[in-house]
Amino acid sequence: MADFIFEIGLEEVPARMIAAAQAELEKRVLDLLNRERLLDAAHTARSFSTPRRLAVLVSGVLPRQQDVEETLTGPATKVAYKDGKPTPAADAFAKKAGVELSELKTITNAKGEYLSATVKRAGRDAVDVLAAEMPKEIAGIYWAKNMYWRAGKPERFVRPVKWLLAMLDKTIVPVEFAGITASNITQGHRILHGDAPVAIAVPKDYESSLASAHVIADVELRRQKIRKALDAVTRTVAGARWREDEELIDTVTHLTEWPQATLGGFEREYLALPEEVLVTVMRDHQKYFAVEDADGKLAPHFLAVLNTQADENGLAIIRHGNARVLRARFNDARFFWDVDQKIPLTERVEMLKSVTFQKELGSYHAKTERVVALTGQLGDAAEKSGIELDHIAVVEAALLAKTDLTCELVKEFTELQGVVGGLYARAQGSTDAVAAAIYSQYQPVSMEAGIPATREGQLLAIADKADTIAGMFSIGLAPTGSKDPFALRRAANGIVKILAEGDLPLTLAEIRSLAVNAFKGAEVEKLQSELIGFFTERLQFYLRDARGYAYDVVNAVLASGADDVKDALARAAAVAEARGSDDFAAIAAAFKRMKNILEQAHAKGDVAAAALDAKLFESDAEKLLAENAASVGAQTAPLMQNREYAAALKAIVSLRPQVDAFFDAVMVMAPDAKVRANRLALLASLLANFTRIADFSEIVTAG
Repeated sequence: MADFIFEIGLEEVPARMIAAAQAELEKRVLDLLNRERLLDAAHTARSFSTPRRLAVLVSGVLPRQQDVEETLTGPATKVAYKDGKPTPAADAFAKKAGVELSELKTITNAKGEYLSATVKRAGRDAVDVLAAEMPKEIAGIYWAKNMYWRAGKPERFVRPVKWLLAMLDKTIVPVEFAGITASNITQGHRILHGDAPVAIAVPKDYESSLASAHVIADVELRRQKIRKALDAVTRTVAGARWREDEELIDTVTHLTEWPQATLGGFEREYLALPEEVLVTVMRDHQKYFAVEDADGKLAPHFLAVLNTQADENGLAIIRHGNARVLRARFNDARFFWDVDQKIPLTERVEMLKSVTFQKELGSYHAKTERVVALTGQLGDAAEKSGIELDHIAVVEAALLAKTDLTCELVKEFTELQGVVGGLYARAQGSTDAVAAAIYSQYQPVSMEAGIPATREGQLLAIADKADTIAGMFSIGLAPTGSKDPFALRRAANGIVKILAEGDLPLTLAEIRSLAVNAFKGAEVEKLQSELIGFFTERLQFYLRDARGYAYDVVNAVLASGADDVKDALARAAAVAEARGSDDFAAIAAAFKRMKNILEQAHAKGDVAAAALDAKLFESDAEKLLAENAASVGAQTAPLMQNREYAAALKAIVSLRPQVDAFFDAVMVMAPDAKVRANRLALLASLLANFTRIADFSEIVTAG
């Protein structure tokens, strides 16, 4: 067995794009080796990346493809022969197969009689296969943005390709892409190693050879080194700890090849600014980590991760430069904060008329009016269910929610929209409920992030997102394929997550209906239909990807109702818990059989009776099933009413013996029309009563 190393050397790639490309390159290489019969069953694979490289190391590569025999099917014999003599079709097939006419055989399949030929294909050397196929895999890697860099040449990539490395054991694989032919040479750290080439003797030396050139190729090793370095330098300040930020850790890991951490500081006077502003400047603009004291409050320090190695004198110069840049950004933020306070948010509402939301949907002032109305209506609907809600606060929050878009601080730090509005509202005397709702209006920003902490915030967030979704759909700007320029999927995900994890008693139907009503010119029925499908898809995504339920469990649950998010979540949990038992699998298979029988009967024109008639039961099996179904139905009705779905499923599954006995002893499609209709009615009643939790026919069962 051989080892294969492949590396693409590049100009610096944006950090956010590296992880996905690294995973894709590994998958492409493994798929290629497997497809070409070059991968041993006991193979292993590792992938590497830095800002300047993507690489894959595979052990267990066969040096040569095995020879294979292949049976080719040719034209039909009636076409291949005429009057007992071969036609041009037979000659062409024999030539294509590389055999003599006399070696052709005849086979019979479902379509008739055809010519066939058995051919032997000699395996090719792995080096030849990889040299021929790898350029296609390089070109196929997906990048959100590509570029041309050679005038008149067709290849595109995220950044110019600078070198290629490809080796099968000690043999160089001459992969060629973008005018560059692979060698056994890679590059070390741009600053610490310079332009000196790094020769790789064998693939397994790849990682150690780069380490000697100041490059840690393994992403996880770099991540660990960064964490340890942050811990070490933070310990130089008594009681301090760096603020955990996994996303920023990921970013700096992909920004560095040989990381080193340093601790800097800034004047305490800047701590008078809101913590959110300071952290945003450090994190989003400078890629610095915030430092907090023993009480969890922001300390006047920052941590920078460098892509170099410097002595203490060098670090002092770097820290001074970092602090100077940070001080300038803090001064800007303080200036904008002071300037913005001169115009209160209440006076900024009118200014929203000059801020465009979307050219066909008007200004943010028009959006504000819609959201104010929608929050009021949704608040009324929620309060009817008996929950407490500060109705006045949520409407005031909706009125002021977008006013920070006119503020200088948000224009400078766009990441803080919403947050700045909440901070300004609190500073200008609004209640905590109003300020908190404005502050959290864009939450959750992802499926992993938290939802607004207050009901008022949850209501405002739902109304804002629902208005955007309904508005964009009303003018034909629904997401298509992988394109979603207005982040409508994220907005709908947010609504679903808030309903699932908050305590607002609202349904997707209420939200859709009230949001759509604001767009009078839209085709309401068509728009509602599109939104039903869109929100069902997002609920499906939440249950499957965020909560981890199996696809068939999700399909089964949503087939029985996809409007009440909390209810769907409770039903999914109960079905997932119950599906492991043999009785559940059997009853699910039986319900699938019932559904098929009813559909086939309907296709033939057979209709179930309007009501069950016990006098038409001809066997004990159907009598027992009807009696037990009625008893179980009476038992499960209050359980389902109280969302005690696990107990309800347990009761439903207890029908298995009667259902099995029914199908063993009873022919549903009886010759007598009345008996047949009565039996169909029995099956229909079972489905109607017991599939309100889930459509069990969607559950995948063995066999």
